[in-house]
Parts: sequence; C-alpha cells; structure tokens
Amino acid sequence: MHAIGIDVGGTKIAGALVDPAGNLLKELRVPTPGDDPQSVVNATAQIINELAEGQDVVGAGVAVPAFIDAAQSNIYYGTNLAYRNGPFKAEVEALVKVPVLLENDANAAGWAEYRYGAGRGTKHMAMLTIGTGVGGAIVVDSNLLRGGFGVAAELGHMRVVPQGRLCGCGQHGCIEQYASGTALLRAARELAASGKPEGAHLASLQREAGHLDGGMVGKAIMDNDPGSVALLRELGGWMGQAIASLSAVLDPEVVVIGGGVSALGAVLIDPIREAFQTHMPARGFRPELEIRAAEFLNDAGLVGAADLARVAFGKL
Repeated sequence: MHAIGIDVGGTKIAGALVDPAGNLLKELRVPTPGDDPQSVVNATAQIINELAEGQDVVGAGVAVPAFIDAAQSNIYYGTNLAYRNGPFKAEVEALVKVPVLLENDANAAGWAEYRYGAGRGTKHMAMLTIGTGVGGAIVVDSNLLRGGFGVAAELGHMRVVPQGRLCGCGQHGCIEQYASGTALLRAARELAASGKPEGAHLASLQREAGHLDGGMVGKAIMDNDPGSVALLRELGGWMGQAIASLSAVLDPEVVVIGGGVSALGAVLIDPIREAFQTHMPARGFRPELEIRAAEFLNDAGLVGAADLARVAFGKL
C-alpha cells in the first residue's frame, strides 16, 4: 500500500506518493508560505489531498525542520519554520482524509537511509546531515531514538567549542557553526576577503559574479582549488571529531553523511574518516564503525516520512 511523504522546508513544501519499495510515484512542490502558520498547515494538507486522490493510501508522514514532542503531535520550535508551539498534526488531520504522522526532518531522512540506503542491513546507525545547518538521526536496535521529550538526535547542537560562535539555538560553539554548509560559505567569504594567496581564486569568483554563493564554492572545491579544499577539509575535521565522540556514546555500526554538502563525495568523506580515526577512543582495541555517504539526497525526507507513516499505521 502506498504512503505519502511530505517534507516541509524553509523555502518549499515537497510531497510525494511513495510505494513500499521507496520509489516516488508522483511529486508535488509549492513555495513555503511566509510568516503565516495557518498557511503552512493549509499548504501541507492541500498537497496530501492532491496526492491521495484516487489512491489507496495508508497515511501521510510529514517531516518538519523543528523540535516536536514525544507524542509526535506538536511542534515546539523550528529556527526556519513560521509554525511554532502548536498541534500541527491535529490541524493537518482536520483537513485531510488520511491519518498523519509528524516527524523531525532529519529523523525522516535518517530513516530513509536506514531502510533503503547507506544504512540498510544494520541495526544501529547514526546520520549527520550537512546542509544549511547540521541535522541528525539515530537508529538504535532498529528503532529511531526520539528521547524522553521527543527532541533527541539534534546532533548539530552538540557544543564543540567553549564560548565559540553564536548558534541559532541561543548557545555558543555548536558543531553546526563549524561543519555546516552555512559555515563553509562564511569561511569561504572570509578567505576571499582576506587577501591571502590561498583565497585568490575565491576572490576572483566573487569579483566576477558580484557575490559568492554555495554553488560557486562547491565548484571551486570540485575544481581542486587549494584554498577551497582546505576549508572543506577543516569542516570534515570538525565532523570527524564529533563522530568520534558519538561512537563512545552510541557505538553505531555505520554513520551516514547526508545533506547537500555530501554531494561533494570523497573530497568531504575522506577528511571526516581521517579525523574520526585520529580521535576515535581506544582505536585498535575495538571494532571500528564505517562512515558512508548517503544514497539519498533531496528525496530522503519524503521517502523516510512516507515509510514511517506506513510503519506507524500498520502497513509495512
């Protein structure tokens, strides 16, 4: 039986009809409404209704970039989401004819990798998504770890630098401020403005275009610009250290690296592995986890949300 996956983002709401093998059969996308919470509810419900029309659908999973409660009913807070502090699940369900599951977006993406992607075949997996921020998902004994209040696995908010950079969560020194796509772009702009020889290529790109964006930095990395590659290796170093700490607490078999920055492939994964091995507790005296690139990119949240709805509503 099919399920619907919805991925509510800061700029767009994406939806898909998903079969039990994780294939997207039909997709819809609309811009995310601005600052009106009810419009976010209405747009989400509209996509669900359009995708469900004429289909045998078990339910809809809605992935949101926000803290949600343990009952998976209410949204607490989302940095880039207009909707806050309300019964999002109930409000959407009131407008649709299928049951709705609410899930954190990184959890949904992690579940897609666990079920169909780089983590399949394991029982214990962690995922870190490197995009605008740093997201996380943890699977323990084949179950998503949600925690006592529903907000477990916010791995981007592990503090790695005491009194470090201010984070959107209100604290200082979170890994998100050093190992996200936003952090990489900030470092690239700083290097371009520094006048240092290693920033010359980035400075040239900025002069020609009148700006410097993430796509330009990514291309510079793939073109093997030394300054840009060095910045990515620094990002990978931070991430590898964080994974070493996670390994001491969670002992996963596999850590999956996802998010938009993961599209850079080995040039990102290699320094993450190197830093992990350097900082891994008791290396050489215990089994060593694998670090793998995600197999899903933009569709992970859709696939994971749909499959979680299928699990929750009893149609595996």
